[in-house]
Amino acid sequence: MLFKRSPNGIDLPYSSEITPREVYEGRRQFIARIAATAAVGSGVWEMANREAFAQGSAQRLAATRNAGLSTQEQQTSFKDASSYNNYYEFGTDKGDPVENAHTLRTRPWTVTIDGEVKKPVTLDIDRILKLAPLEERVYRLRCVEGWSMVIPWVGYSLSNILKQVEPTGNAKYVEFTTLADRRQMPGLRSPVLDWPYVEGLRMDEAMHPLALLAVGMYGQVLPNQNGAPVRLIVPWKYGFKSAKSIVRIRLVSRQPRTAWNDSAPNEYGFYSNVNPNVDHPRWSQATERRIGEDGFFQRKRKTLMFNGYDQVASLYSGMDLKKFF
Repeated sequence: MLFKRSPNGIDLPYSSEITPREVYEGRRQFIARIAATAAVGSGVWEMANREAFAQGSAQRLAATRNAGLSTQEQQTSFKDASSYNNYYEFGTDKGDPVENAHTLRTRPWTVTIDGEVKKPVTLDIDRILKLAPLEERVYRLRCVEGWSMVIPWVGYSLSNILKQVEPTGNAKYVEFTTLADRRQMPGLRSPVLDWPYVEGLRMDEAMHPLALLAVGMYGQVLPNQNGAPVRLIVPWKYGFKSAKSIVRIRLVSRQPRTAWNDSAPNEYGFYSNVNPNVDHPRWSQATERRIGEDGFFQRKRKTLMFNGYDQVASLYSGMDLKKFF
């Protein structure tokens, strides 16, 4: 599928040109066989999909549900959440990540936490998994493109890992850098972004209990296409703020440059809080389409300020959220 970022943007190659033909066609056939099982029932499809794509042979994660931080809305199916993704390192079409992310190697894996800290450290993924008790939190996540999902993530508050390194008084922002390896990520051949993918939060945003360092979803480790083995989830911001496959967390004194803000500053602000009153230059943000509710007569949902997470509103007291979008 040909993708254009904007009317004057860059045309990207077809996914068949990114992935070797024998691999591409083989996985197309494999996906088709799995999808065919949907006629038997979604449970069969999800079981097959977990076996095919879940990291670590679908390793289960013991986690306690945090009801106080979880929405009670109906969850998006694992099938949809794991096959409809934005992960440009593996292609720009929504189906590209599930087809191409099998090339991602998630072990060994380390994350370096440094910068304005007293105790810089490099942690391997096993240490990250055990750093704090794992919780399951059912979060809404909204994409700037106008669609949303409800996913049970597994992880713990980002503040747990930040407190370990003892931030200095100069730490005002947190910068997240993701993996950029052309051998594993065919999408890096595209100039759609300046790689590696970098995101950032203000320090108080990063320390808010809702900011989640996620290592799993649906009770198992993250599938590759969903940002394995460790990613960020910031449920009151647009989805692109939730960096995937993180390799470095750096605390800094100045606002970091971020990938989408650098690429299109008039479309993607640093804060990127969900705000239905600020339209994207090319579409309205007033409503959204919940994935899985795609019937012909299904009405779109009204977009909620901060994606419905009103408990973060105090972080932006006095700020003009139309200016600081």
